Amino acid sequence: MIEFKNVSKTYSNGTHALRNVSLEIPDGEFVFIVGSSGAGKSTFLKLIMCEETPNEGEIIVNQTRLSSLKRRQIPYLRRKMGIVFQDFRLIDTMSVYDNVAFAMHVIGATQSEIKKRVPYILSLLNLQDKVKCRPTELSGGEQQRVGLARALVNNPKLIIADEPTGNIDPALSFEIVDLLSEINRRGTTILMVTHEHSLVKHFHRRVVEIHDGQIVADTAAMEVQQDAE
Repeated sequence: MIEFKNVSKTYSNGTHALRNVSLEIPDGEFVFIVGSSGAGKSTFLKLIMCEETPNEGEIIVNQTRLSSLKRRQIPYLRRKMGIVFQDFRLIDTMSVYDNVAFAMHVIGATQSEIKKRVPYILSLLNLQDKVKCRPTELSGGEQQRVGLARALVNNPKLIIADEPTGNIDPALSFEIVDLLSEINRRGTTILMVTHEHSLVKHFHRRVVEIHDGQIVADTAAMEVQQDAE
């Protein structure tokens, strides 16, 4: 469960990024976060990941009140999340295998756990033939699948995807969201920021629209499907 209770965020330069936002996202839901550039979408995600703190209001993630977290506890919260970035953020000097394994090293997984889990996740994303490749040898779509594998490998309860299709071919965008949908069907909560309205229309999921720091629309999956029809 993610819950925002009357959350506001104003930056030191006076920018009002979020204004009195209240929202609930139950476990296991897939939510598209949409809105124009500067609307507050990135701030919304940063607050969930504790990269920023609100000026007002309360945020609860996985039954944890973020305001009560000490700085040293934040990495443990983030380990329960998988993050997928628009710019992939892979380590060019590492192979595909090592990029994904690195996420398990960070949380202290054993070598035996890594050797068992990483090949499984790579095969799940059809990357088993790319294990020894460097990121520079991959297409944009393949790099994003590696990023998704890295986000998945620690079996997180929540995946945050920040414009994950922004740097890949439009045709591959549907493939990435298909993969996220399959992950969601297995019980993982998905939050995906996107500008691509074609994806939102194609995948009938809940849509939260942010404009000028406020939620201006919150459309349930069933309503999205009816609108598309």
